[in-house]
Amino acid sequence: MSTHPAMSNVTGDTPASATTSGQRESMVWLLRQFTSETPGVTHAVLISRDGLRLLDSDVDKDWADELSAAFSGVASLAANITGPTHKKRPARQVIIERDDCLFFVQSAGRSAAFDNHPGNERGEVDTILAVIATRDADAGTVGFEMGRLVHKFAPYMLIPVRVGTGGEVR
Repeated sequence: MSTHPAMSNVTGDTPASATTSGQRESMVWLLRQFTSETPGVTHAVLISRDGLRLLDSDVDKDWADELSAAFSGVASLAANITGPTHKKRPARQVIIERDDCLFFVQSAGRSAAFDNHPGNERGEVDTILAVIATRDADAGTVGFEMGRLVHKFAPYMLIPVRVGTGGEVR
């Protein structure tokens, strides 16, 4: 059981708007916990597949909006590259290495917690988790912890990211 007070709003007979607000608060809490507890991680942003910021871990709003648009494009590009099977498949994770930081992009599932989002279709929004880490962060650890965070998001998702038999996020 979580010690976070907003977690109590996720189930029960509360109105949909209160539940949605509680879900968003819980997801923000999880993002902030992730950034504070994962070595090397400095920022995290949950974005919609169409490039709009949904939640962030205290990121400057203008920068978060810029990152959201860029990472949405990165996820789209990665999903549209055909592999050796000549099929387009979404990437499990994209890592961009720069001189000043590492960027990680990973699908996070489809959520109903964002009912007022412009890209909302039938009460659902496809999401992407974007993470910024220091240059010396352990990419394996960050990627692993991102998968755990996405798994923690599952109660707020209509269609959570599937996990294969080896435990890898799909």
